[in-house]
Amino acid sequence: DERSTARAAALSRFEPGAKLAVLVPDGPLVHEVFVAAEKAGLVVVGIGPRAGEREIEHLIRATGAAALVAGPAHAETARGLGIPLLDLSDEWPRVEPRPSAPPMASTDLFLLNSTSGTTGLPKIVMHSQARWVFFHRLAVTAADLRVGDVFMSVIPAPFGFGLWTAHFTPALLGSPCVLMQRFDPESCLELIARERVAVLACVSTQFVMLLNSPAFDRHDLSSLRVMFTGGEMVPAERAAEFEDRTGCAVLQFFGSNETGALSGTTRRDPRERRLRTAGRVIPEMNVRLFADDGRDVTGAGGPGVAACRGPTNCYGYYGGDDANGQLYTEDGWMRTGDICTIDADGYLTVAGRSSDFIIRGGKNVSAAVVEDEVASHPAVALAAAVAAPDPVFGERVCVYVELRPGVAEPTLDDLRAHLAARGLGKESWPEHLVVVDTLPRSSGAKIAKGALRADIRRRLGASEQ
Repeated sequence: DERSTARAAALSRFEPGAKLAVLVPDGPLVHEVFVAAEKAGLVVVGIGPRAGEREIEHLIRATGAAALVAGPAHAETARGLGIPLLDLSDEWPRVEPRPSAPPMASTDLFLLNSTSGTTGLPKIVMHSQARWVFFHRLAVTAADLRVGDVFMSVIPAPFGFGLWTAHFTPALLGSPCVLMQRFDPESCLELIARERVAVLACVSTQFVMLLNSPAFDRHDLSSLRVMFTGGEMVPAERAAEFEDRTGCAVLQFFGSNETGALSGTTRRDPRERRLRTAGRVIPEMNVRLFADDGRDVTGAGGPGVAACRGPTNCYGYYGGDDANGQLYTEDGWMRTGDICTIDADGYLTVAGRSSDFIIRGGKNVSAAVVEDEVASHPAVALAAAVAAPDPVFGERVCVYVELRPGVAEPTLDDLRAHLAARGLGKESWPEHLVVVDTLPRSSGAKIAKGALRADIRRRLGASEQ
């Protein structure tokens, strides 16, 4: 509190409401700067630590940020944009603080962050504190969180999932939070054991990497009570394995940086529901399902693209009228872009992104289903399915896989035999298999499917020449 107050005094040179770009590696400092900006009445422009130069410049220019908080490596960027660099490795200039800025209201704009997309320039999402405080209350109820629980969040702080699990909920509970500048499975496992972490927050890819680590069984993980995961499809069988090997409950909220949570699982849900659905629709959220032609199919339980209204929603995209037109339906429902069903008990199940279906000969194949089934193969650590272009069928199923340590590489025929034994329809069987050491990641730690689609196009183009 003292350090953030001192930094807030240095930030008082900027008018309340000015934008402050923050590009700081994960760790205590980024949260200290966020709090300092809030005390000074400034709006944080949160930039992910893995953002490229093009994305950094876009976020600063588009928001009109008055300064950049970053390390000396970004001094040239700040100079080129004509704004001062506030270098955290230096002591910030002492200034005579002006009268305190009026306290931010919970509904005021306090943060701008980017979508963690894998291609193109990101859209900029507007946040109030109120939505994340509401999220915090949902988490406390869902997981029976307790004062003093030790948290560990390995999601970059500027993104929504990292925001509530590292910035809001630990602070509101008075709980310590373990942070890593950069995620790696072995160090993460060591920290969980050493710090007796009770609540872990990570995207699905990260917890699968933990399971696959040879170090997993070398550490005492018995302190874990809850793992919050999501950010991408949660592989049910690997989630069950995580529960079995740690004794903790795997929970998720379903939603996006823009919508916030539409549904969530709790410790009280039956295991099958907890691991194979995205939980019950949150009572305070109004959720609708829309067919491709715009019909409301909520009454039939879908399937349809989920859209919502409620207290977890963001304020839309900053300066983006065209983008906001895509985000909302004509009558004001915020779209998720995910195709979902809702059963009679209110449990929501995600079939996949509307853009993440492979259309093979006119039939829609869910990439999420393919990934879940392929990941059940004993040699496969992680799977990502994308569309491979095809002159006859339009698209064919291509799957990229990371292997578990010390296993023999499966052939495409091996994989198909495994899927046949599990009863998966032939239309969902992969027709291309690519084994890689490491799947590419986006700035939000999700699998970068845009890079995989580009890669398979290059591979097929090369093979045809």
